[in-house]
Amino acid sequence: MKIINKLLVLVCVMFLWCGCSDLEFDETNNLLEKEDVYKYFNRTTSMLNHLYSFIPQDFGKINLAMLACSTDDAEFANAYSNVQDFNNGSWSALNTIDDKWRAFYTGIRAANSFIVEIETVDFSRYKYDQGYSLMMKKLPYYIYQARLLRAYYFFELARRYGDIPMPLKVLTAEEANTINKTKFAEVINFVVNECEEVAPNLPVTYKELSQEYGRVTKGFAMALKTKALLYMASEMHNPTSNADKWKQTAQAAYNLIDSAEIRGWYQLEGIFTALNNYESKENILSRQNWNSNRFEMINFPVRLTDGKSRNTGVCPSQNLVDAFETINGYSVTLKANGWDCTDPEFDKNDPYNKRDPRFSKTVIADGMTFKGIEIESYKGGREGGSVAQGGTATGYFLRKYIQETTDFDPNKLVINLHTWVIYRYAEALLTYAESMIEAFGDPDYTDGTYTRSARWALNQVRQNAGMPEVTLSEKSEFLAKVRNEWRVEFAFEDHRFWDIRRWQIGSETQTELYGVGIEKLDDGTKQYQKELYESRFWSDKMYLYPISQSEIFTNSNLQPQNPGW
Repeated sequence: MKIINKLLVLVCVMFLWCGCSDLEFDETNNLLEKEDVYKYFNRTTSMLNHLYSFIPQDFGKINLAMLACSTDDAEFANAYSNVQDFNNGSWSALNTIDDKWRAFYTGIRAANSFIVEIETVDFSRYKYDQGYSLMMKKLPYYIYQARLLRAYYFFELARRYGDIPMPLKVLTAEEANTINKTKFAEVINFVVNECEEVAPNLPVTYKELSQEYGRVTKGFAMALKTKALLYMASEMHNPTSNADKWKQTAQAAYNLIDSAEIRGWYQLEGIFTALNNYESKENILSRQNWNSNRFEMINFPVRLTDGKSRNTGVCPSQNLVDAFETINGYSVTLKANGWDCTDPEFDKNDPYNKRDPRFSKTVIADGMTFKGIEIESYKGGREGGSVAQGGTATGYFLRKYIQETTDFDPNKLVINLHTWVIYRYAEALLTYAESMIEAFGDPDYTDGTYTRSARWALNQVRQNAGMPEVTLSEKSEFLAKVRNEWRVEFAFEDHRFWDIRRWQIGSETQTELYGVGIEKLDDGTKQYQKELYESRFWSDKMYLYPISQSEIFTNSNLQPQNPGW
C-alpha cells in the first residue's frame, strides 16, 4: 500500500526564513534542479506528493493543543501553550497563532511550478519498462491534482485572512514583494471555477489504479466547491442574507449528495467510523500519518500513560457537553444547582447515561470506563485533582480521535496509525440542510431542482447517530438544531472554530468557559455543579486573522491590515 504523505526526503522543503516575502522562494530548496526532478517519473511523483504535505490537520497543531481549545468546546490544560493567546487577548499581528500564511504560500508556489513543468514532461524513455502503462494512466491526473490542491490552499488562506494575494504563477522576488490582495469573493469564485474544471478530470477513487489513498478526487473537488460556497453564503460574508448565495450552496451540496446516492461514491457509515479509517466509505478526503502515540500521550488520563505524562491536554468543556441531547432528543443543561432536563428517562444521578451516542465517543466523563478502568473525575477521585496533580481542567477528557488500544507500558507498547479527516460525507448533508433552511425558510421545502428537504438531510445525520428525527418547523428553531448538529457531529474535527466565525457568534459563545464540579457523597451518590473555569477575551476583529506585521513590512500592498488589528 502506498501512503502519499510519507514524502521522500528528496523533495521535502525545509523553509529557511531569509527576510524576503513568503510568496518567493526556491520550490525545491536547491535540493535538485528542476530538470532533474521532472526528468524521472518517480521524482515527479515525489514532487506531487510534496504538494500534499501542506494539507492542514489538527492532532495538536498549536503547541500540542487542538484548535478547539480556542473555542467554547474545550480548554487546554497547559496554561503556557500559545493556544491560550487566542483566549486572553494577546493575539496580534506581532504575535500570530496558527499562522499558515507561510506554509500555504509555500505549497501554492510549489503547485504553480508543478503545473507549468508537468505540461512538458517526457517519459518516453520508459516506454519499454514494465510499469510504463501504469505511469501513463497516472500522469494525466497529476496536473488536476495540483490545481485542486492549489485551490484548496487559497480557500484555507481566505477563510483565515479574508482578502489575500492570489499568485497563479511562480513569482520573482520583486513580484512577490509588491503583489496586491484579491477580494475574498474573487478568491472564492476562482476556487469554485477550478473545482468545476478539474472535477471531470479526476477519478472518484485511485484504488483500482494503484491502491493509493489520500489523493484528491472528483468527490473532493465537488466537496471543496460546496465548502467554499458555504463560507461565501454565511453571515460573515453575506450580511444581507442573500438567498441566492444559499441556493447556490444548496445546489453544490445536492450535486455531491445525488452523486453519492446514485453512484454509490460515499455513504454514512456508523458513528465516527470514518475517523482513523482511511478506507471508510464516508471519507471524501483524509490525511494519513505515521504510527505514533504522541496524541494519546497528550490526552490520555495521566494514570494511563505509565508515568510518561504529567498533565492532561485537551479538556472538553461543559459548554460542549450541554450540546449533547438525551437519547430521546431532549436538551440537557447543567446549572449552578444541578442538571435541568425534561426527559422523563433522564437520571440526575447518572447524567452521562442515555445521552446522544456520539457523546461517549467524543468525551470521557466521570464514571465511564476507558481502557478497563473507571474514570474518577469527582473531587477526591483519581482524576479529580488539579491539573498539576494529573487531573482534568474541566472534569472531562477527550475521546474523539483517541486510539484506546495505545499502551505506554514498555513491555507491551502499542502505537497506532492516525488518519485525519479533511472532509466526510456528513458535512455535505449538514451543508445542504443549513443552505436549504437559510434559502427557503421551510424545513420541508422541495421542488424540481432540490428534491430533498433540509429536514431530510439533517435527519440523515441524526439517524446515523441513533438519534430521533427533528420535527420542528419554525425556521429559527430548526436552524438552531442544524447548528447544534454541526457542533456535536464535528466536535474536535476543526469545525467549531470556523463555524463561530462564519456565523459571527463569537460575542455570544467565546467569553465564558465552564467545567463541572462533582462531589461524591457518603451514600455513593454524586452532586454536579456547573463551574466557571475561565473568563475569556473576545473582540469582533477576531473573526479574521491578522496579517503578520512582518509580511506588511515586506509588502506594503498587503495594507490595509484586517479590521481592528
